[in-house]
Amino acid sequence: MTIDITELGAVGDGKTVNTLSVQKAVDLCSEEGGGTVFIPKGVYLCGTIFLKSNVTLEIAAGGILKADPDIRDYREEVHHNRYRNEEALDRCFIYAENQENIHITGNGEINGSAEAFPNEGSIYRPMMFRFLRCRNIRMEQVKLYQSAAWTAAFLDSSYIWVSGVHIFNDKKYNGDGLDFDGCEHVFVEGCSISGTDDNLCLQSSSRRYPVRDVHISNCEFSSLCAAVRIGLKSIGDIYNVVISNCTMERVWREGIKIECTEGGSITDISVQNVVMRDVSRPVFVILNNRFETEDYGSSVELQEMPEIGRMENLTFSNIIARDSHEMKKAHYRFGDDIMGEPKFEGIRIDAEKNHPITGITMTNIRYHSIGGVKKEDIPEYYPEVLDRRIYSGAEVSENYYPDWSRAAFMDIRNVEDLYLSGIRFSSAEPDEREPYYVEGCHVLKQEIYAQKTARK
Repeated sequence: MTIDITELGAVGDGKTVNTLSVQKAVDLCSEEGGGTVFIPKGVYLCGTIFLKSNVTLEIAAGGILKADPDIRDYREEVHHNRYRNEEALDRCFIYAENQENIHITGNGEINGSAEAFPNEGSIYRPMMFRFLRCRNIRMEQVKLYQSAAWTAAFLDSSYIWVSGVHIFNDKKYNGDGLDFDGCEHVFVEGCSISGTDDNLCLQSSSRRYPVRDVHISNCEFSSLCAAVRIGLKSIGDIYNVVISNCTMERVWREGIKIECTEGGSITDISVQNVVMRDVSRPVFVILNNRFETEDYGSSVELQEMPEIGRMENLTFSNIIARDSHEMKKAHYRFGDDIMGEPKFEGIRIDAEKNHPITGITMTNIRYHSIGGVKKEDIPEYYPEVLDRRIYSGAEVSENYYPDWSRAAFMDIRNVEDLYLSGIRFSSAEPDEREPYYVEGCHVLKQEIYAQKTARK
């Protein structure tokens, strides 16, 4: 069964609010055991839509399902954002809970009306999608533009396919692309994601729902923040993740960012065949513990400083990273929030010395940075990763600090079973820092070639 929403009175003039018509179409399809809600050519404003089992939402070419600019049209009973102190993101445009066999497709567009939020007198900015405890979700070909907050949050869900989707956000903070928290059996393929925050995130905010069996391939990423982020939320376990055959361009913080900070474990991660251009930190990995009650980067579910968790078996192979002269600049998000500059660049892997990372392999990596940093540009003291349960007030090296790199290309500390082979570094301009540091590590093999003089 297919229901064209105009048959139920929807008007695609970009002014009429069509929430009731679209929801009625969803309900009718669900009552009949399944069907397709068809969005034809036109601009259809809506508030919160509740998707249901066995329903396909199809947006035709030339069709736009657009978020209503009025926050009063967004329901409260759509779960919550799981980052502490981000209540502003609790509302949602399209929501599903405990449903299965949901399909979002078509060559049209879903638009989050980012420019309209927050409304005067309201803190709220609705996410575009939120799926809670759902199963068998397919999102294909559709364009997801200008979400007012995260684009799609998949929570405690399984068997998810995202294919050929184009995500573009440039209007607001928190412009994440795809966020998977507590999800398993995830397949992301052939997507193009550009945003103001992390393009793709794997998170674990509870021990009940691990993140596992995740496949990310043949995608392109561009971000004012990070491209692929594993953690920060890491109360539970994240494992069996493959990232392959992807490109990253104009990423002002990290290309691959892996953070185990909340007491869980991150293990068995493979990153291979990735090409980066103008990415401030191609690889960033940290094992530590943190709990900031007033900080956006802590899980709502985390109630106290955790013990340091576990990180092991990470492989990075066949990675090319190259800077253009664009990277001589400092890069900002919305004018005043600095993301990266030359002294910030480099590969960084770090852990607390009594809780080392176990098993890191890096092979066939070529990194051509912009360079040009002078010793006088960076402080002499570089802080260590410390156990915050013991050193609660000390200056520590952690997820957002320091904002400089002591090495020109790579800094690795406190890793057991470290294997480095075929690592080649060069820079466009001379750099006065040491090329690399490998400290506190049990090294199985170390084959690094760093060209100290600049190379064009």
